[in-house]
Amino acid sequence: MRVAEKFISINGEGTRAGELAVFVRFTGCNLRCSYCDTMWANEPGCPYEEMSPEQICDYVRSTGIKNVTLTGGEPLLQKDMGELIGLLIKNCCVRVEIETNGAVDLRPFAELSEGRPVFTMDYKLPSSGYEDRMIAENFSVLEKEDTVKFVSGSRADLERAGEIIEKYGLLDRCHVYFSPVFGRIEPAEIVDFMLNKRMNKARIQIQMHKVIWDPNARGV
Repeated sequence: MRVAEKFISINGEGTRAGELAVFVRFTGCNLRCSYCDTMWANEPGCPYEEMSPEQICDYVRSTGIKNVTLTGGEPLLQKDMGELIGLLIKNCCVRVEIETNGAVDLRPFAELSEGRPVFTMDYKLPSSGYEDRMIAENFSVLEKEDTVKFVSGSRADLERAGEIIEKYGLLDRCHVYFSPVFGRIEPAEIVDFMLNKRMNKARIQIQMHKVIWDPNARGV
C-alpha cells in the first residue's frame, strides 16, 4: 500500500473534531477537484512508503491512539484496503474512519466480516467539476455514525447541496456538514443559507487544523 505520510494529530473536522487521531494518507485519487488541498498526494511522482496492511496495523498499535483516519488522495483505491480495515478493527480495536470522495462504491467496505468503518463521504458540488462522478447508491450505505460533507464554494453549491440533502433524507440518515472553500465563500453565507432553510441538524465546520497550524503545513 502506498503511504504518502503517517502522523498523529487531532481530527480537524468531522464528528471527532478536536480529538487525537492517527492519520494514514495514501497516494492517488480518481478525481482532481478544483479546491483540493492535498493535490501533492495525487501527483504521479509523489514519494511514498510501501507498507503492508500488517505494517500499517503495527504502526497504529504502537501509537496508543484509538481514532484512526484513512485518507488521501482516495484511500479506497488501495488494493488491500479491505484487509487493512479488517486488521485495524479486529487486531487494534480502534475506530476506523474513511475519508472518501464519493466516487468509489462504499458497499464492499461496509460489509466486512471483521466490522464496519465509519465513512466521511464528500459529495462533490458543481464548483468541484466532478459532480457527475458521484455514486448515488452510496447514500443507501450510510448510517447514523457516518457523515456527508458538502465543500461549498458558491451559492449555487449550497442550493445544490440543499437539493441532495432533501432528496436522500440525509439529515435523518447521517451527520451533515458544510465546509467553505477557502477564499471563495464566506462562512457567514453558509450560516445564512442554513438559517433560511431552517436546516436543523446540519452543521457548518471550519477545518480546525488550518486554524491551529499553517494552512499549507503537512503532517498535522
